[in-house]
Amino acid sequence: SGYIDWMMNLGDFYFHNEELLIIRRVSTDDVDLEALVNDMNSSQESLYSTCSGQQTESTPLLHNGQTSSSHHNHMQHNQPRQEPSSSSSSADSPQTSLRRSQPMHILAVRRLQEEEQQLRTSSLPAIPNPFPELCSPASSPVLSPGSLPPGEPSTGKYIVKIFTEDGMGKVVEIPADMTARDLCQLLVYKSHCVDDNSWALVEHHPLLGLERCLEDHELVVQVQASMNSDGRFLFRKNYAKYEFFRNPLAFFPEHMVAWCQDTNRMIPPSQLLQNFLATSSCPEIQGYLYVKEVGRKSWKKVYVFLRRSGLYCSTKGTSKEPRHLQLLADIEDSNIFTVITGKKQHGAPTDYEFCIKPNKCRGELKELRMLCAEDEQGRTCWMTAFRLFKYGIVLYQNYKIPQQRKTLLSHFSAPVRSVSENSLVAMDFSGRIGRVIDNPVEAQSAAMEEGHAWRKRSQRMNILGSHSPLHHSSLSSVIHIAQLWFHGRITREESHRIIHQQGQVDGLFLLRVSQSNPKAFVLTLCHHQKIKHFQILPCEEDGQVFFSLDDGATKFTDLIQLVEFYQLNRGVLPCKLRHPCTVVAL
Repeated sequence: SGYIDWMMNLGDFYFHNEELLIIRRVSTDDVDLEALVNDMNSSQESLYSTCSGQQTESTPLLHNGQTSSSHHNHMQHNQPRQEPSSSSSSADSPQTSLRRSQPMHILAVRRLQEEEQQLRTSSLPAIPNPFPELCSPASSPVLSPGSLPPGEPSTGKYIVKIFTEDGMGKVVEIPADMTARDLCQLLVYKSHCVDDNSWALVEHHPLLGLERCLEDHELVVQVQASMNSDGRFLFRKNYAKYEFFRNPLAFFPEHMVAWCQDTNRMIPPSQLLQNFLATSSCPEIQGYLYVKEVGRKSWKKVYVFLRRSGLYCSTKGTSKEPRHLQLLADIEDSNIFTVITGKKQHGAPTDYEFCIKPNKCRGELKELRMLCAEDEQGRTCWMTAFRLFKYGIVLYQNYKIPQQRKTLLSHFSAPVRSVSENSLVAMDFSGRIGRVIDNPVEAQSAAMEEGHAWRKRSQRMNILGSHSPLHHSSLSSVIHIAQLWFHGRITREESHRIIHQQGQVDGLFLLRVSQSNPKAFVLTLCHHQKIKHFQILPCEEDGQVFFSLDDGATKFTDLIQLVEFYQLNRGVLPCKLRHPCTVVAL
């Protein structure tokens, strides 16, 4: 009887149609339990899954544990409770036996609490992890290789780490659809660099010794997903990215370009790029290359053809017959890389090695197609033609986008003179009373004279002053340190490496301290894909030190004046100084 009274006070239970319904008698001091019951009714499916293991039968139970044989007995819950006896129950349902209600462990409260906790945490704003590189790959927001299927970037934000030449890195958060061009512009803005449309994002693999410049339209997240664990992104200058559009003859020698059209007519050099970009034409690059045999250390010199369908080698001399052509690499599902450790790591016969890496390759050397050209011009021709065959007109669109933006902004960036500036006039204060100079020629000569007088006054103050950091002699020896083209005490080989990395275009230059003469400097200049060095020697005249690179014929007070002069005049150099080698710190 005590057990039955306890069950009577606890509530009324009955099962119907595979559902658990709980009916409570709510007292004045039991408000919280009523709210819990309402929550239970809202999640009947979870309650049934919890209690299905304990109640296997769907037979309805009365408030005292008796079974009912008809649906009419279910309505007894709305009637006042009466204490039945065993005789009356047996009379009502003689075919059924008396069954006591057993205590049940309802785990729905804990499940509801977990669901409420998950709902509360999901509604809170996401807090970015300040140290993503210290997290495990499972919980880290840093995109790990293989976490994103190639070709299908999902929505959301991803963490990408960008490195510079000095090894320092910067973590940026980017959307999944950000291109390489957009990321470069973001880094230029954050680093306060000059946006001259020559910055590039480089895919670098130090273990394999490979690197390539990403195209402007490539998705950064997709490229990072296809990289192996040692791959990284570098941010650097690349002046040669679209140089072949400006000077195609320097990139495609006539002896390497052949046209496989129906008529074997000669194409003028002015139509080189048109034939590469047009899908109706079938241009090809041909020549000898050193090909590394798969699984061996030996290299073999063969005659190679590069077409839109792929890279082929001839098994019989220079024959172009289909039965003599063997496929070396595909173009659509591959990328072309520059090998920076060719001789040391792969035993290449020359220094001009490059390779074709399939997109599915995860860093195994046997899947790489190692190639080696005889000179730098040949390697540049093969790699440029590969890019044109793979991307086609998209490269030309990438080349035109910065020019279109520059033309669009030129209408708004032109300085507009205000009314006060237009009202300014030239004045002469040489006498007691100032006068307005009406003659334009006289006004121009007065301005030049005033400029020379100001320079003389500044030189006189430097000479009369003490040897401070602002003294002329000390200032001219250190004023160039803050310039982007000055790289300090680097070796000759290091200057060659920087020139190669930033694109071997005409006019690419840098200045460095001479290794043989500590008081002298060296101008490293690239011309016709060859690197030349010119020594800048100091010379003294009338107690003042000047700098010259033509044995004193043209003298300059500091290196900044020297660079500015040769940017406007070729002088004794093979070409003007056009593109400074720049290394930026993120």
